[in-house]
Amino acid sequence: MYSVELYSRVRRACHIDGMNKSAAARLFGIHRKTVAKILEHSVPPGYRRSQPPVRPKLDPFIPIIDQILEDDKSQLKKQRHTAKRIFERLRDEHGFTGGITIVTDYVRERKRRTREVFVPLVHPPGHAQVDFGEALGEIGGVVCKLHYFAMALPHSDALFIKAFPGETTEAFCDGHVSAFAFFGGVPLSMLYDNTTIAVAKICGDGKRERTITFSELQSHYLFEDRFGRPGKGNDKGHVEGVVGLGRRNYLVPMPRFESFEALNAWLEEQCLKRQDEVLRGHDETIGQRLLRDLDALMVLPSAPYDACEKISTRATSISMVRYRCNDYSVPVAYAHHEVHVRGYVDEVVIGCGAEEIARHPRSYEKADMVFDPMHFLALLEQKVGALDQAAPLQGWDLPDEFTTLRRLLEGRMGKKGKREYVQVLRLLETFEMGHVHGAVRQALDLGAIGYDAVKHLVLCRIERRPPRLDLDIYPYLPRAQVETTDPASYMSLMSGVAA
Repeated sequence: MYSVELYSRVRRACHIDGMNKSAAARLFGIHRKTVAKILEHSVPPGYRRSQPPVRPKLDPFIPIIDQILEDDKSQLKKQRHTAKRIFERLRDEHGFTGGITIVTDYVRERKRRTREVFVPLVHPPGHAQVDFGEALGEIGGVVCKLHYFAMALPHSDALFIKAFPGETTEAFCDGHVSAFAFFGGVPLSMLYDNTTIAVAKICGDGKRERTITFSELQSHYLFEDRFGRPGKGNDKGHVEGVVGLGRRNYLVPMPRFESFEALNAWLEEQCLKRQDEVLRGHDETIGQRLLRDLDALMVLPSAPYDACEKISTRATSISMVRYRCNDYSVPVAYAHHEVHVRGYVDEVVIGCGAEEIARHPRSYEKADMVFDPMHFLALLEQKVGALDQAAPLQGWDLPDEFTTLRRLLEGRMGKKGKREYVQVLRLLETFEMGHVHGAVRQALDLGAIGYDAVKHLVLCRIERRPPRLDLDIYPYLPRAQVETTDPASYMSLMSGVAA
């Protein structure tokens, strides 16, 4: 290729000095056709094809390559053909005799021609996009997967992020409730992917059948819903970018917090701090542009949506209710009864009819059994033989005085002592642990070992009156005599063994 300097000299000689093409060719040592080409272009135009290249070896196989690439669109991205694999199939299955380079060049060019092109969009104020992302974090010293809800307002680039233990229906709803409270209003419309939390079915005409929970959420806040094309995350590209931004900026390095509450409080601070930034292409901060979004938002309803998943089920014969692969206890009086469960992000609430019968911390394990020992005390009073093996009581952290009371009751009364011990525990159904614990400790100090004595002492504590626990007046309250061990007794035993 000739230099721009030569182009300038030749063009000046011909156009300014009046030299003809033949003379210019002799002067500069180039062909007359080259001079003609230089006179047509002010700079070297580069190599230009007059017609598409001829590929006699590849052309008969192009329909096969096109079909392979078309079929790949329905496959997983990581299981699609590479150019090398297409070449191998052409060679082994179809008798292709050409080289791999012409196959690679064609595949690259065809993918470039068929790559999707997007239309630049403008985003009016008051609309939002929603998605979930994943990252690893350490919560309470345990490394776990974080599923974080992200809501973006494309007009202002404002965002809200909240992390949850799982991408569940209740997390989806709680994320909306928290985001609406954060922004102080409800967006006019929300754009989603086709998550099964919101979409029960995609009909043939492209319409969506909403899930019951999503329909309830939408009815409560009255926003318009929109859904992207299946498998096309770029339809909501703004929030997709927010998901990546949140992971790179807020979750790297891996966050370490004592609880999800602490993590989410920190994430909310980061979302607020970001509103002071000025992004490329704008002369206003995110917070300044957010004001236009806030003006367009709908007013929040008087009460937030009850962000939970609701199911109906039946309590089993062991007084347990299954929810999301885990079992939660209910009072034994409700075994075999129809119950309804409300699953929240951090707790599970169980009811029967209009009555709430149990409330437990939410477990995200698999096949976990979550007990409330109080639910089984009435049954254990009848079946005291199961007291030592009762699973609900395993790990129940009671003060040491309770263990001492049980030992003394069983030592004096045997099996009946076990029943009285369970009756003492049942006082916790009505009274606070502090009152019952204090009464047990006082009973041990007085030597009044029995259910009636403990109950009397509990009532005295609550009513703030002195106890009238005279063991001479109330002979049915047994006195426990705990004597100091005499070493001589052991010596006599030792001498008897030696004899």
